[in-house]
Amino acid sequence: MMPEDNKTLEQIFSAIREKAATHAKEKEQIQGPKIYIGMATCGLASGALETKKAFEEALIQRNIQASITQVGCMGHCYGEPLVVIHNPGFPPILYHQVTPGKATMLVKSFLEEGDPLFEYLLGAMDENDMIPQVWDFPRFNQEKRVVTKKCGLIDPEEILDYIAMGGYAGLAEALRQDPRHIINQVKNSGLRGRGGAGFPTGQKWELARNTEGKEKTVILNADEGDPGAYMDRTILESNPHQVLEGIAICAHAVGARTAILYVRAEYPLAVKVVTWAIEQAKELGLLGNRILGTPFDLEISVFQGSGAFVCGEETALIQSIEGHRGMPQLRPPYPVQKGLWGNPTVINNVKTFATVPLILKHGETWYRNIGTESSTGTAIFSVVGDIVHAGLVEISMGVSLRTLIFDICGGVPNKKSFKAVQIGGPSGGCLPAEFLDTPIDFDSLTAAGAMMGSGGLVVMDEDTCMVDVARYFLDFTQKESCGKCTFCRIGTRHLLNILERITTGDGREGDLELLEDLSKDIKEGSFCGLGKTAPNPVLTSLRYFRDEYTAHVAEKRCPAGVCRPLTAYYIDLETCARGCDACVGSCPVEAIFTTKNRKKGVDPTLCVKCGECVTACPPEYDAVKKVSPPDRAPIVERPPDIDNC
Repeated sequence: MMPEDNKTLEQIFSAIREKAATHAKEKEQIQGPKIYIGMATCGLASGALETKKAFEEALIQRNIQASITQVGCMGHCYGEPLVVIHNPGFPPILYHQVTPGKATMLVKSFLEEGDPLFEYLLGAMDENDMIPQVWDFPRFNQEKRVVTKKCGLIDPEEILDYIAMGGYAGLAEALRQDPRHIINQVKNSGLRGRGGAGFPTGQKWELARNTEGKEKTVILNADEGDPGAYMDRTILESNPHQVLEGIAICAHAVGARTAILYVRAEYPLAVKVVTWAIEQAKELGLLGNRILGTPFDLEISVFQGSGAFVCGEETALIQSIEGHRGMPQLRPPYPVQKGLWGNPTVINNVKTFATVPLILKHGETWYRNIGTESSTGTAIFSVVGDIVHAGLVEISMGVSLRTLIFDICGGVPNKKSFKAVQIGGPSGGCLPAEFLDTPIDFDSLTAAGAMMGSGGLVVMDEDTCMVDVARYFLDFTQKESCGKCTFCRIGTRHLLNILERITTGDGREGDLELLEDLSKDIKEGSFCGLGKTAPNPVLTSLRYFRDEYTAHVAEKRCPAGVCRPLTAYYIDLETCARGCDACVGSCPVEAIFTTKNRKKGVDPTLCVKCGECVTACPPEYDAVKKVSPPDRAPIVERPPDIDNC
């Protein structure tokens, strides 16, 4: 870049930052309370739109002047709808599960009368003397919020909010530097791809930079398809400009002039938000032609994928964009050598691109000091399943599974014991309690038999059947197989058939050995990562929970009582309350009858084993029991002369 280009860059970017600062100052000077409502997908699904409407109506009714700002997801998905209220004289206070009724109450009690209703708050956003015991409850002091730091704090549809908090400073810094210096910074930072494979990002960029080609392309891989995973969606919905900034830095570094955002169509809000973000960035000269007055041009477009899990694989994703069926292609050549339309192509994950601006802004040493030697930086997980505080968590690499699950996310609910964690999505592995002290990094998880994956993490309690878990994930990957190679197409089908037989009580001698042999063959013979990792849940559950498989096959028994054909329900006549009809009303198939002494029994020929009777039975009686195998259930005959209506 020429010296005059640097001067122009400084002038243009300085003017943009000044505009953002003015915008922030104007927002700060708005009189009255400020209300921030989480309106990402998790918030909307929990009723945030109705909550917002209730706030608006209550403010009008009570003639209170207050501003309402829509923000993204803070990560506390278990507490949605989340609302932050900054009332003058009080610190910003975070409230959880704010229903329309609670919103109306907060306007009256807090904004009008000055009572913060502490019983409804989740925590204060700043440390203060008023409520010191709860200021840090939103677990931010236990996380390392680097990539997600701005999520839930800014309006994702207002670019000036992002710039006012230091946004696009990384791009401005990158445009002052030689592209090769940028690549060296990324290499020296130790950043590895957050899409699952963990390939060194700087090395990928260097390969693309050194490959000859007139038209180079950068692609954002937001084809997030793991069950229970929503990290990429949340970032795009909550802070899209940080992702766009990372893409622009990458394009400048590798010499690309076009970029494509590959987002699955099942993420309509993410598509809407990021499309608008592109338009805003173009208006300010941060994308498009002559970015910040420099010779660098970048055109970004959005491509909506049709939701095939296999399109998370780079070559299948490229096939999808080119109009073909999404099927992996033979490598080499790799996409950085010959990718989209035969041109050098860099493909990175949402979290990877969102990290890059921070490295340019704060330096490679800063980033390398986070995490471990071989796995630098942070990891972002969507923690779901049997967990108290499900949601999005960002931690330093090297933090243990125990810390993440129990200290940060509250552990297993209902006083039940931890059984296993599935980490790495459907292609990951199931790790038992003995691995809770395993550090979360690429190498440690691989050594344990799991994988980092893109960040999906499912916690399971004592009531989980690990054979059924393996069957569930195999069912997903088998259906998502593109069918290109025999080992994946037919091998996973055979694996699933065996698991289905075992969970229905038809397991045979030698099935476990067959599962192991077939799994190893599929891993070795499959064409792409989907097939090579699909057997992981089977292999890890067999390794650590083999006794459960043995019980299913040899004893026709499901120890967890999950597999319906191997389970029966009965009512303990000793504890059943005479005349209580709670279970009768809950049964959808009228399988529960009344005995001559007004106690209850279950007709096994009608019972569909839905478990509704267990939920309906009052805790003080706890009369409905589950047993495996079914023949262990005591038989209670239905009286022929009793009216069961």
